[in-house]
Amino acid sequence: MGGAMGEAVHQQGQGAGRPAATVPRQALHFIGGRFVPGKEGRFFTTLNPATNRPLAEVAEGSPDDVDAAVQAARRAFDEGPWPRMLPAERARYLERIADRIEARSEAIARVEVLDTGMPVSQARGQAARAAENFRFFARRIQDLGGHVWQVGDRFVNYVVHKPVGVAGLITPWNTPFMLATWKVAPCLAAGNTCVLKPAEWAPLSAHMLAEIVAEAGLPEGVFNVVHGFGEPAGASLVAHPAVNLISFTGETTTGKAIMANGAATLKRYSFELGGKSPVVIFADADLERAVDAAVFGVFSLNGERCTAGSRLLVEEPVYRDVVEAVARRAARIRIGDPADPRTELGPLIHPEHWRRVMGYVEAGRAEGAELLTGGRRPPGLPPELAGGNYLEATVFAGARPGTRVFQEEIFGPVVVATPFRTEDEAVRLANAVRYGLAAYVWTRDVGRAHRVGQAIDAGMVWLNSQNVRDLRTPFGGMKDSGIGREGGDYSFEFYCERQVIHVALGEHPIPRFGAG
Repeated sequence: MGGAMGEAVHQQGQGAGRPAATVPRQALHFIGGRFVPGKEGRFFTTLNPATNRPLAEVAEGSPDDVDAAVQAARRAFDEGPWPRMLPAERARYLERIADRIEARSEAIARVEVLDTGMPVSQARGQAARAAENFRFFARRIQDLGGHVWQVGDRFVNYVVHKPVGVAGLITPWNTPFMLATWKVAPCLAAGNTCVLKPAEWAPLSAHMLAEIVAEAGLPEGVFNVVHGFGEPAGASLVAHPAVNLISFTGETTTGKAIMANGAATLKRYSFELGGKSPVVIFADADLERAVDAAVFGVFSLNGERCTAGSRLLVEEPVYRDVVEAVARRAARIRIGDPADPRTELGPLIHPEHWRRVMGYVEAGRAEGAELLTGGRRPPGLPPELAGGNYLEATVFAGARPGTRVFQEEIFGPVVVATPFRTEDEAVRLANAVRYGLAAYVWTRDVGRAHRVGQAIDAGMVWLNSQNVRDLRTPFGGMKDSGIGREGGDYSFEFYCERQVIHVALGEHPIPRFGAG
């Protein structure tokens, strides 16, 4: 794989004395093993959310760019060695990618900070997780087995896993590098080829991933990147007849549009969509740990996480104590330069998203919820951050179930609290939204924990825990939170075809039509 990226420029962290991160002046497409500009020569600007100053120019993909990337991936799948390699051979490439991610982990984290506003202490964890994604799926593909059924002495029937073809991978802007690897690693491990379309608000770490893949020496066309907007780049990828799979993480409305757009070509889909996850706290819970988890779960990653516990449902006897404790903690969260390791809450991704989240803050006030803390730009920011997309950690009490702030995904540092009286009411409130991605239940009553956890309509439930991931388990949601599951061997149910081979062991009876 060859080619060169755009000339690099050093972008200093906002605060004095912060280590520099290297950002390309121009982030190009990566097609057929080479960095190339768009066929129409257009670029768009990506911004630093902490300052809203320009970071880099990014190639703007057109349908022709998407077609070139898909055709490169198609040739690599139909004619190249990648899908025909032994799983152990592909695994060695994935391990090389993991090695290079680890070697560049600090640079990846720093670029992610500049491009998304994620606090660097959290970005470092995401970079480490990205390397582990490749190592994990490199191991799993070598252990992947199929079922075997013996039918007496007549037949043996067995299942084999085969790669599907070309995958379109469309990733979000909240944890872009880690979530790209979450899709790319199992996709490539299974023997597919792919075209990655990163989110236009945070495209730079995808450029770094392409550099790493090039260094690892994958065959040309196995991994491709096309930057650009949902229209036309994303839509062209979804509708392309040579694309067999679409894995999308993002907003529910966009997921519905993607499914409709690709319907004519009968693609298979994996969708991880929106969430409005409840944190259910009973009076007998370890309240200190529950508050710790509730605060971390909604305000980490700047509140821009799909599994955020954004609805706090608390049993009435302890409701006021818990909500006020959450509000006190939220008011003390350290807001500032995301390049500073002491920062806990950075800026929102983009001015447009900041306005959207502020619209929900205003809606909460108008709907009669009680604003306990936050809801404004933090005062006292240094001059270099004054133009950034900052919002204080925000806590509303008394959110009624029918209101927008209770029902709709805000995707920012905003949590709403509602009391409940009984176990049944807690479950009704938890299920009273169209989403069903995650849920968190806090109680010392083991039986109740299991009852409530299983009664909540959510793809993932944590009992007495914050969001701690086990890569072997299925990740995904119910209702409007998605279709399908990825993670562990569940990823290969999506990225593989399962073919059954029927083997006759002897001469079983065959009807002889037309024999007379």
